[in-house]
Formats: sequence, C-alpha cells, structure tokens
Amino acid sequence: MKKIILLIPALLFAISLIGQDAAAPKPEPSERHEFIIANFRTEGGVVLPQARVVYGTYGHLNASRDNVVLLPSHYMADFHGYEWLIGQNHALDTSNLFLVATELFGSGHSSSPSNTPEPFHGPRFPVMTIRDNVEAVHRLLTEELHIPHVRAIIGFSMGAQQAFQWAVSYPEFADRIVATAGTAKTYPHGFVRLEGQIAALTADAAFQDGDYKSQPTKGLEAFAMVWTAWLFSQEWWRRELWRETEKPGTTFEQLVHNFRTDFIPGADANDLILQMRTWEKHDVGNTPGFGGDVEKALRSIKVPLLYMPSETDLYFPLSDARYEAGFISTVSLVPIPSLWGHPAGAGADPADEKFLNEKIGEFLAAGP
Repeated sequence: MKKIILLIPALLFAISLIGQDAAAPKPEPSERHEFIIANFRTEGGVVLPQARVVYGTYGHLNASRDNVVLLPSHYMADFHGYEWLIGQNHALDTSNLFLVATELFGSGHSSSPSNTPEPFHGPRFPVMTIRDNVEAVHRLLTEELHIPHVRAIIGFSMGAQQAFQWAVSYPEFADRIVATAGTAKTYPHGFVRLEGQIAALTADAAFQDGDYKSQPTKGLEAFAMVWTAWLFSQEWWRRELWRETEKPGTTFEQLVHNFRTDFIPGADANDLILQMRTWEKHDVGNTPGFGGDVEKALRSIKVPLLYMPSETDLYFPLSDARYEAGFISTVSLVPIPSLWGHPAGAGADPADEKFLNEKIGEFLAAGP
C-alpha cells in the first residue's frame, strides 16, 4: 500500500498511520527555495515588511523557459503535496517538465502567524486571500524565475481555488488549468463548516484569543474531530474502507483516537485559522472588474479547464462543480468516481490516483 503521508502531506496527515509499503517508489527529488517580497500589500490593505513564499522545484527549466507547470498547495500542505502526480508513468514527468510547487501563506513555512514577528505575529497576522497568494506567486514566477507563461496550473482543494483564480486574474498566463476537488468560490455551506472548525478550536480556554503560551491541545483535538467528520464520504465510513490501509488489528477506536490526537502534527493553531479564513474568503467574483459576480468571472475563463470534482466530496460538493461548469465555455467536467470523499482529488486511493493521472495526462497531452 502506498505511503499516503507522502502523497497528501498535512491536510491528509490524519491518514499518516496507514500501513506503509517499503517497496513503494521514492518521491521525486526536489529542491526547496524561498522568495522574499519587500513591503507586500495584501488585498485588505495591510503591508507586510517581508512576505516569504516557500516553494519547491522538480526537474529542470529548459532554455526556452516554456516547460513549466505550477502546482499551488492545499490546506496546510508543504510543497511535496503533489508527488502522487509526479514521475515516470505519471501525468508529470520531470524528464521534460519543470515543476514549481508553492506553499500558501499560513503553511508555517511561507509567511504565517507563527513565524512572522510583531506587529503581525500570531492573531495579528493579516487575513490573506487566495488572490494575495496568486499575486505573490505571480511575482515569484515573473520576477525571480523569469517565467512569463506556464504550460499548466494544476491544483487540488485550496490549490484548485488558486487555479481558478489564476484563470480569472491572469487569463492567458497558462495554456491549461486543472482543478481537482475544489471550487471557484466558497459557498455559504462551506463557510459554516469552516466556522464550526474554528469555533471548536478557539473554545479551548488555553487559546487565549490567539496569544496562547503553548498550543491549545483540547481545541486542536476538537478541531480535528470536526474536520475528520467531513473528510471522507459517509459510505467510506460505513464500508470501513479505512481497513484497506490501516495496520492489521487496528480498531475503529484506535483510528478515531489517531485522528483526534495526530491530525496535522506540529501545526500551529493560528496558522490553521489563517488558512481557514483564506478558504472562507475565496470568491473569483470579487476579482477587480467583476463586481462580485462569480458567474461573470467564470464566463471570462479563456483556456481549456479540466474540472475534476470528487463524486462524494463533502467539502466541495459535486452539485457546486456542476453549477460552476455551466458558466465555463472551455470546461471539461470529469467527476472522480470514488467513495474517498475529498481526498479522492489527491489520489488518496490507488484507483483514484490512476484515474487522475490518466485523465490529467491525456488533458495535458492535447496541447495548448
């Protein structure tokens, strides 16, 4: 069984205790980098003296600088979060592609509440939007790497949110866009879900309005349990599909305990909240020029877009994807037939990984 911890780090770290196969292929070699932006003005008007974007690269940039694929990260993930898609016999072969995988603000590595000095430390760190993240990465690509155009932008979950924002903010920057298990807007039900998770975390007296002396353990455990309830489909739980990947003899009680106490190991509470606020505020309709009209923004998308919702996603329901796809003239809507819920969009199950690699590979091979 593959190492899911390597495939979907952080958001799906809850599955890190899944049985591991020593013969599984090693991750593709990557390099870690940092890009610093001085006096970065956020969409909300706050100026960070230094905004840091951590990113990883795979493969080599060719002389024409035209073999680039951008992989924007998902919730609390590091830049290794797309290695289920990378390598020989996968959709992204680094023998001919140069991959740039970026980390969201709030990851704990890029500028975050936990690593930014006062006056922006902890709860005083400004709320960042998906557009803030896209703007910072646009500057990374064009100013540091001198890349004016990419072959594709591929994103899962909050990475899909970024992919949609790229398609609206920079409609000709990429030849193709791929969005898996993520939408162009966070709709009210998603907002309420996230608020429930924030409420669970912050109800811990140790949270102290974000100025905690040590991590609010009880709040983090409550947050983890609320999140876990939405992670997989109801049928995934009913069929006990977790038994396919857990160590033999693992009980349901042990599984739940592991989710509760080790969901995202080492995560900072303020970082978790910051990225949830980013998720909540996502709406391509609020891009300048669209006046809050998400349908108008979706109609503006010019490039081919492969939209792959999970059929059983409770975070980003299939019905939301079908609604949005109706306004995108260039869309190919290809639902993922899976019981794995949200993680299906990152190949959590071998069948999902195979399906995604085949469909994304075919889409990219079709050319600009």
